[in-house]
Amino acid sequence: MDRSRLALDVLRRLDPETAHRLTLWGLRRNLAWVSSKPDDPVLQISLWGRDFTNPLGLAAGFDKDAMAMAPLLALGFGCIEVGTVTPRPQAGNPRPRIFRLSRDEAIINRIGFAGDGMSAVAARLAAWRGRSGGLLGANVGKNRDSADAAADYASAAAALAPYADYLAINVSSPNTPGLRSLQDRQALESIIARVTGAVADAHAGRIPPLLVKIAPDLGAADLADIAAVATSGAIQGLIVGNTTVARPAGLRGRHKSEVGGLSGRPLFAPSTAVLAEMYRLTGGRVPLIGVGGIASAEDAYAKIRAGASLLQLYTALVYQGPALIQAIKDGLVQSLRHDGFARLSDAVGADHRGGG
Repeated sequence: MDRSRLALDVLRRLDPETAHRLTLWGLRRNLAWVSSKPDDPVLQISLWGRDFTNPLGLAAGFDKDAMAMAPLLALGFGCIEVGTVTPRPQAGNPRPRIFRLSRDEAIINRIGFAGDGMSAVAARLAAWRGRSGGLLGANVGKNRDSADAAADYASAAAALAPYADYLAINVSSPNTPGLRSLQDRQALESIIARVTGAVADAHAGRIPPLLVKIAPDLGAADLADIAAVATSGAIQGLIVGNTTVARPAGLRGRHKSEVGGLSGRPLFAPSTAVLAEMYRLTGGRVPLIGVGGIASAEDAYAKIRAGASLLQLYTALVYQGPALIQAIKDGLVQSLRHDGFARLSDAVGADHRGGG
């Protein structure tokens, strides 16, 4: 057994939060024991004036407090997303709050935006930008006890904007009371306007691309409203989607009834269906980041063909380790070439036009 697989086996014997803290500790000390190779040019894609050498990103939630950006990028990600970051530090929900469903290759979490707050994260991002680089998104949210959600989003976004290649407005976590109601069109438009104004005022008009992260549990009317907001030009992309409060039939893990958001393999089909619907509703005019249940190159390619320009994963790393990153990229190259696509962008949304 190689060192990375041995480390993965040891980590999975620990409780999830301890394993996560130990993983971040090891990454900061270059103990991943996995190296990436240069990306094949077919994987390159340009969005928002940024050149991504590959579409595979790390979802928010892994590096909440911006502790390990450089070593994570060194694993071969095209982009990483830190956060969710709130204006003030908060402890999150009581423990235990992360549950593995190993037989389902899934996780249920109800962490609740635990983190160090925007000032600490901004300081780390500033130091990192000063000595290294890479593409980075910053995911922002509200404090649990905040009476003015839009003000929270605006504050956090303004604090992190100088260091982010895009900002993600998280209105879809199921673990902060009332948060998902902010996906309502009127509430969402208000938040976007406040964020845009605050960032412009704080940084002399420099506004990174704004994205909104939505839930995979939305109904048809809500999806149509969000598509209308996206195509209005108010935002520059959507992240589809967050964890689900649904419990698909057939879950086998003993923690399957725990309260929280479900991620991992069972989320792949429903999240990909919502992704495809958002691509259809926006006419392919709004870049989409496909998240939810990606555990193989085949999954990644299916998301791209359904309409994703970029991808994110997290839960599959818990079960397969960092070698999965290169395996997905290698498989994507093979699939793109097999289907005759000269560029990744040519494959985006191919299923909607019968391409490939």
